[in-house]
Amino acid sequence: MRLLSTCSCLVFVTALGGALAAPAGADTTVRLRDVASLQGAAPVPLIGYGLVVGLNKSGDRRQTVFSAQTLANMLERFGVLVPGEDIKIENVAAVLVTAELPAFSRRGTRLDVTASSIGDARSLQGGTLLPTPLRGTDGTIYALAQGPLSLGGFGGGKGGNSVQVNHLTVGRVPAGGIIQAELANSIAPASETILLSLGTPDFTNATRVADAINAEMGPGAARALDAASVQVSVPATYRGALPNLMARIEPLPVSMGGQARVVINERTGTVVVGNEVRLGRTAVAHGNLSVRISTKYNVSQPNPFAPPGAETVVVPDEKVDVSEADAKLVTLEEGATLDAVVRALNALGATPRDVIAILQAMKAAGALAAELVII
Repeated sequence: MRLLSTCSCLVFVTALGGALAAPAGADTTVRLRDVASLQGAAPVPLIGYGLVVGLNKSGDRRQTVFSAQTLANMLERFGVLVPGEDIKIENVAAVLVTAELPAFSRRGTRLDVTASSIGDARSLQGGTLLPTPLRGTDGTIYALAQGPLSLGGFGGGKGGNSVQVNHLTVGRVPAGGIIQAELANSIAPASETILLSLGTPDFTNATRVADAINAEMGPGAARALDAASVQVSVPATYRGALPNLMARIEPLPVSMGGQARVVINERTGTVVVGNEVRLGRTAVAHGNLSVRISTKYNVSQPNPFAPPGAETVVVPDEKVDVSEADAKLVTLEEGATLDAVVRALNALGATPRDVIAILQAMKAAGALAAELVII
């Protein structure tokens, strides 16, 4: 849910999808698979260097030497010897190709890849990614990527008569990567225990995950080791059949407690407030002091009968105005909810920059019982 202030582009977003005036301690019921994953089965980031061809004179220009050198090296493999410094191309762009190799993926499986320009190409529109090996952190080639790029935008024209929609130097190749090697599985098939990792470490939530598993499989089946790990004992009937065990516990409903956190994005003026955020009794005053300094240049010309040597001069006329808006004082009662905070800040006529300053001051004063995160 969002609430827009009437005076600016300030956006309030409630976390966890709750109501603005959620009661204290409100929890959210989610599936276990949405908050925890199996340890030892993490995805692996992949990266590769490649070329995009088929551009309409919007590729790398002459100052990007590595794209021309890469093309020369590729042509040499086909028996065409051309010095890189003699190549002048506009339809080729050098890109970095990235992807994420999922856990338990098998050879031949396809995955989406993203190609990002690293030269001075103006657009990758209409380009095709040449076969590019994608390597993991260990240097192993896990996938090969190729195919036409999808940008989700377009551009055209020249100079001041050009038009551009969305970002044109990053594109995706849906299902353009083909897995060539499989990840090593660090989970023993007949293991007596497995570990679940919580996406966000929290002692309360880790205990609740263990309680949900115990309610399904019996007392003592699971226990929280720390804020991020839950150990599950594998019954004898499930040893060697890990998929069956995961299929049983992943859909379990878990009541997760929200985190008291306020996230601020200064660039976009977005403030995300969790439902668990509460305020102590506090008073907020807001007033705007503006100082405007303007300079107007007047031209002073000599009179018709001025003495010889008189010249036309430019005389600056400086003006300083100082104005201050009426200050308003708003009192917030102890335990105020998100709804009260939003209404109070809107009553102050606060802009995004004002809200950021107010929340930081509340945190410094100890009135904001939440973690303040600025991104």
